[in-house]
Amino acid sequence: MESYPAPALAMVESMHAAAAQDPARAIAFQGAPGANSHRAVNEWDPDALPLPCFSFAAAIEAVEEGRASCAMIPIENSQAGRVADIHFLLPESELCIVGEHFLSIEHSLMALDDKGPFKGAFSHPHALSQSRHYLKERGIVPLSHADTAGAAAHVAELGDPEFAAIAPKLAADLYGLKIVDENVEDAADNTTRFVVLAREALDPATLAGQETLTTFVFEVKNIPAALYKAMGGLATNGVNMTKLESYQKGASFAATMFYADIIGAPGDPAVDRAMEELAFHCKGVRMFGTYPLARQRG
Repeated sequence: MESYPAPALAMVESMHAAAAQDPARAIAFQGAPGANSHRAVNEWDPDALPLPCFSFAAAIEAVEEGRASCAMIPIENSQAGRVADIHFLLPESELCIVGEHFLSIEHSLMALDDKGPFKGAFSHPHALSQSRHYLKERGIVPLSHADTAGAAAHVAELGDPEFAAIAPKLAADLYGLKIVDENVEDAADNTTRFVVLAREALDPATLAGQETLTTFVFEVKNIPAALYKAMGGLATNGVNMTKLESYQKGASFAATMFYADIIGAPGDPAVDRAMEELAFHCKGVRMFGTYPLARQRG
C-alpha cells in the first residue's frame, strides 16, 4: 500500500477489498481517502466504490488490470495550472477519456483541536499555494505532503495539536479532526477539471444530440509554419479549439507534441474535414476520446 499514514491505511485496505468484490463499480483515484479526487468520484457517481491509489500511474494501472472500471484523474486547476501530465500518462497506457468533471475546491484548516495557534500546516503543494495568503497572515508555516487527505491522516497520526492540515472537510470526518476554519483558499472560484479514463472509448455516434469534446495529440512536421497550417483547417471549418498545450517528446527537444481539445465529434462533417487537413500537416495524430461536454466553453 506504498506509504499511506497509519490512520489512512486501514481505510485503504477496506476500500480495496470492497472494490475487489465488485470491480465494475470501482473508480480509481490518486490519494488517500478524503482527497479532492475522492470527492470527485463521489460527485461523478454516488454509487461507485472509490479505489484509492498512491499515484496517478497506479490508478491507471488499476483500470488496465480490470480492478476498476475507470479512473478519475485531475488534469488542470484554475489557480495552479496543470495537475497530472495526462499527455504523458495516456500514451503510455491504452486508456481513453470518456468524461470530464469540474470540482469546486474548498480547502479547510483542520487539527486535533480548534484552539491553535499552529506552528505549521501540512498539505499538497498545490493546496498550500492556493492558501498562501491565509497561512502568511496567521504565521503558519506551509509543510509539503503527498496529498491533502494524506496530510490530514498524517496530522492525526502525529498527535501534536500544534500542527494542522489543509484538506477537504471529508478528510476531517474520516480522520477524526476538528475543522478550525473553512474556505481557506485564496480564490473563491478555485476549480479543478478531472477526466474519466476507461479501457474502451465511447462511440461518437452514441453521443448524437449532445455537446461533445474531443481530445487528441498531434506532432507537426518540422517545417516552417507547420502549426499554423495544421490549425488552419479548424478555422476554415468553424471548429472551436478550447485547449492547445505543447510538450516535448523525448530528450532531443526536436519533436514538439501538442495536446488539444476541440468542441465536436468525429462524424461531424466539419470536424472530419478539419481533422483530415490537420493530419495532412502532421507526422501523426492520436485520438484520446470523445465525451460529453460538462461545462460550456467560451
